Amino acid sequence: MVGVHFLASTAVFALGDEALLFATGTDEPHRVAVHAGGILATASDGKRIVTGGDDGKVMATTGHGSSETIAADARHRWIDHVAIAPDGTVGWSAGKEAFAQSRRGEPRRLEAPSTVGGLAFAPKGLRLAIAHYNGVTLWFPNVEASPERLEWKGSHVDVTFSPDGRYLVTAMQEPTLHGWRLGDGKHMRMSGYTTKVRAMAWTADGKGLATSGAPQLIVWPFHGKDGPMGKEPRILAPAEHKVSTVACHPQKEVIATGYEDGLVLLVRAADGAEVLARHPDGSSVSALAWSADGTALAFGTEDGQAGVIALT
Repeated sequence: MVGVHFLASTAVFALGDEALLFATGTDEPHRVAVHAGGILATASDGKRIVTGGDDGKVMATTGHGSSETIAADARHRWIDHVAIAPDGTVGWSAGKEAFAQSRRGEPRRLEAPSTVGGLAFAPKGLRLAIAHYNGVTLWFPNVEASPERLEWKGSHVDVTFSPDGRYLVTAMQEPTLHGWRLGDGKHMRMSGYTTKVRAMAWTADGKGLATSGAPQLIVWPFHGKDGPMGKEPRILAPAEHKVSTVACHPQKEVIATGYEDGLVLLVRAADGAEVLARHPDGSSVSALAWSADGTALAFGTEDGQAGVIALT
């Protein structure tokens, strides 16, 4: 399972092949083929799901199952990463090139210093963060100005903005996170993981960053003027197997935590209280998503198991 998102009350699972699987909870799930090959990346704004495929296409699919082509790479390169801005602008990458296209405009292109490792739009304004080797490039696609470069040695394989736009955090190829306070470029190094961090999610209040990468749920504090600098993370929900993915409740300080053995726990950030959401079955949880109202949690595993857990 590549990813899962909710469009209204419909859970949409991105399968390892060319299709999306729509599950409404009342009717039989149905498949919608959107690529002529595997789906490599997904993003959603709650209105549509944008996917990138190894067929070189960027597709947008609505809750009704209708799809449109956003872009088709002229060289048929894999679309490695996709992102959606608050205004609906879509970003994607192929190799060393990053692209951004508004709903009405033409695509803009920027060549990164190396292969793109991750994309993220800022929560306000049209600014795209492009992770790559030795740092991150910050690009305003609609402005004719040189992009800003944030440097830190190593391979940066994912990137996220804090909800207030004050911080930028990347996951590294090694088991650590790196961050910058954007106001002054101050560096933040967040270590202590046993494996590479593959999932990051911000808590509902925007003051905590929940992460995978250890046999516990690690939540870094981002309140106050210095964020996590000089502070220890909260270590929650220890288990026998490592955390594989995380998803934060849209309104409450609750974190859905998936583990490599298939276990899913709901963890309250304030005190670490746990509720069992899914028993382990031996297959790593690869995708988690909350419905917009927080009453349902969708999950997917590496061996193709999927489901929706009602929490009302």
